[in-house]
Amino acid sequence: MTRNVEGLPAPNERRRLREAAELTLDEVAAAVGVAAATVRSWECGRTTPRGRKRDAYAGFLARLPELAGAADATGPPGRPDPADPADPADPLLVAVGPGAGAEGVAEAPDGPADAGGSADTTAAGPAGRPATRPGVRPVVDPAEAFDTLHDLAAPALARQAYLLTGCRALSLEAVDRAFTRAWDQWPEVATDPDPVGWVRTIVYDYALSPWHRFRRSHRRPDRPPADPADRILLDALLALPRIHRRTVLLYDGVGLDLPDTAAETEATTPATGHRILNAHADLAARVPELADVPVEKQSAALRERLAALRPPFSLDPRPAAEVRGGGERRTRQWTRATLGLTAMIAAATAYTAATAPTRYDPPLAPGGSVSGVPPLSGPQQLTERSRHLHDKLRADPQAGPARVAPRLD
Repeated sequence: MTRNVEGLPAPNERRRLREAAELTLDEVAAAVGVAAATVRSWECGRTTPRGRKRDAYAGFLARLPELAGAADATGPPGRPDPADPADPADPLLVAVGPGAGAEGVAEAPDGPADAGGSADTTAAGPAGRPATRPGVRPVVDPAEAFDTLHDLAAPALARQAYLLTGCRALSLEAVDRAFTRAWDQWPEVATDPDPVGWVRTIVYDYALSPWHRFRRSHRRPDRPPADPADRILLDALLALPRIHRRTVLLYDGVGLDLPDTAAETEATTPATGHRILNAHADLAARVPELADVPVEKQSAALRERLAALRPPFSLDPRPAAEVRGGGERRTRQWTRATLGLTAMIAAATAYTAATAPTRYDPPLAPGGSVSGVPPLSGPQQLTERSRHLHDKLRADPQAGPARVAPRLD
């Protein structure tokens, strides 16, 4: 998207202005009054600000060139001097390998949100404790960048997949498959404005695939949580349709705003709003804690309940090094299988070419029926004279012509 929309610069120009002023997504979001994920969507071109948010964002972008000039002289206001230690609130610098530009790094979005937190909060660990984000540090190795993304996003994504499926094995398998695919397509993921969202989409698609019901290992759900309230909430979530379950988890659990939720679920904003309202109504009818909550406060109450839900087992994804190694082994296996199949086809083709006939032999014409020939009926019956001659020939020991000469007696 390269054209201006509603008086605003193009999305790539919006990001360039922010980076020139050395501002983070959190700082822009605080100045405009929205979430960092919303600013990220505006810079990607997935959504467009409207109304008062558009006016505030346009005014902020108009002042960015002045802030960029001031940053060149004294540094941006409220930011530490470049010689000072890195600020932990700044986004992580992730290497993208060749093609990343002169610096060899690209800005990665904020860490993934837990099922009960907002999109610009830090990721939660397996036990629900918030994981502290490291400071700004240059990463030059793609494997190290992938490991950083995996450590930040995998625990929260495993928890979200569990809320979608209620199955521990399927949740961990979905996270493993998503990060394996991310490593296979790492240049694309590293340059994506929202790598966590890229992986999250794969996790949700795999976890909610309807084909899993044909697998014996995933037909029966795991044991429910120990807390009765958590058990009721999880059963209510699993009773929702798949698309409603995904929408309410993105909106209330992850903390995406309505346009971002609509974009990630590939639906219109009004349709997404109706899905959220229907999901809230179904959950309120099934969960006693949400029944007495006013409609305007159901989203906040549901977010707190999702954050407080504790699975009856740990959701620890595989280490990032094993995920990378497994993906590489799978790639090598597929490569060997492809080469083996190609060799078999080549050998079969060569054998066929060597044993094929070099000339054409026309087939024999099929036989036709012939009419006018009397059928073979076997030997005729002997007459009395023929029988007498037959007996004479058998009984006469003489040989030669005299044998058949008649006698006088």
